[in-house]
Amino acid sequence: MHPIQSTPQFIESLKQFEAAFPDYVQTRDLDQLRARDYARLDDQHHVYLDYTGGSLYAMSQVSRHHQLLADHVFGNPHSTNPSSQLATRLTGEAREKVLSFFNAGDYDCVFTPNATGALKIVGECYPFSENSHFLLPFDNHNSVNGIREFARKKGCPFTYSPITIENLRFSEGVLRENLAAHGTATNKLFAYPAQSNVSGVKHDLAWIGEAQKEGWDVLLDASAFVPTSRLDLSVYKPEFVSMSFYKMFGYPTGLGALLVRKDVFPKLKKPWFAGGTVTLASVMADRFFLDQHHARFEDGTINYLDIPALTIGLEHIESIGIDTINQRVMVLTDWLLQAMRGLVHRNGKPLIQVFGPQDTTGRGATIILNLFGPDGRTLPFIQVEQAANAQNFSIRTGCFCNPGIDEINNELEGNELLHYFDSHESGDYFDMQAHLDKMRGAIRISLGLVSNFSDVFRFVEFLKSFLT
Repeated sequence: MHPIQSTPQFIESLKQFEAAFPDYVQTRDLDQLRARDYARLDDQHHVYLDYTGGSLYAMSQVSRHHQLLADHVFGNPHSTNPSSQLATRLTGEAREKVLSFFNAGDYDCVFTPNATGALKIVGECYPFSENSHFLLPFDNHNSVNGIREFARKKGCPFTYSPITIENLRFSEGVLRENLAAHGTATNKLFAYPAQSNVSGVKHDLAWIGEAQKEGWDVLLDASAFVPTSRLDLSVYKPEFVSMSFYKMFGYPTGLGALLVRKDVFPKLKKPWFAGGTVTLASVMADRFFLDQHHARFEDGTINYLDIPALTIGLEHIESIGIDTINQRVMVLTDWLLQAMRGLVHRNGKPLIQVFGPQDTTGRGATIILNLFGPDGRTLPFIQVEQAANAQNFSIRTGCFCNPGIDEINNELEGNELLHYFDSHESGDYFDMQAHLDKMRGAIRISLGLVSNFSDVFRFVEFLKSFLT
């Protein structure tokens, strides 16, 4: 326990918090879980506020997986010997566990190194052409933005649909116009995040059906959504879904998935073949047959030692309950947003600007913000991060691989950005900031499965140190 938790101020604040948010008390099991399985947090007085960057693993996950490895002999699955058969069975069970967890009976599960690897498969294999169209909102991770380069190389035009600066949500009227356009195009792909990895905005899953009615295939980036929210793919049925498992339960890293709806599986045209992806290949005949299922896209030997740990991780989340996780993080987010609004300098100027939603309506537990001095000037995020580091706070700063959000928040213009890129052979956002004399970047905090009131209380106390 951190010394601050024994102070009268903390005790009284906790009492008031629990009275105001009785839903928090219903998640008490998470406190016992934290003490038992994540004790290192409190032992080290660590405030971890970077769950969107990567979730934390439970010691029980690691122990179960290590015991599994210690007790058995595993071999490359591409054989029928006993060690291979065991690896094949356990990786198959993990695959079925993923599909079951998301109620995804209509999907194939392709294991990838991460969400980026999943998105690359779609970019590389989707049948873009001059008659196609790629549509994506400003709010997307760079791993989605990068798909435009696959489209560009095949002559496929693409369109960015704007978001509103007030709440960082889709400009709905413009998006509907964009979805209704390109009626004669074939193989149209619409890609968007279920939850922004920066602002925490939850973009309505109903857009999936609206886009499909207009003839679009939908690529849903679920990476920031699934760690704290329920995704039921029997209700919402995008053609493609990408995710990274370490963002859900921390361990192992280096594994993600692309879920492909079975009826559109043949639409993805793999441009090459590799070990593990074919049922038959010939050198002399110069021919090959690709596998008809998930193995088609799992190049080489899959990570057969770590994939069984996915079953352990998903069972860990099931034992807690995804709805319980959501309930806790949203209550904490609600209190945190209210507390930050109350932080003002002596001259009445606000200390903090939260970008995007100011309450918990239609958002997750990720918040992007900046701090301001009493003169209204933005405090450099590096200064804030360094102060946080010194107190053992894990926060994240920068552009978060989502330039669309950053460009909107900092009111950058397309012409000045284009001029910068055309006049430079290389650069970064520090160089761009100096060149344009405009702010880039911000501060991001995010809550997750074992966040508690002490974490958000200590963070607010940390913020108060910047008041003057």
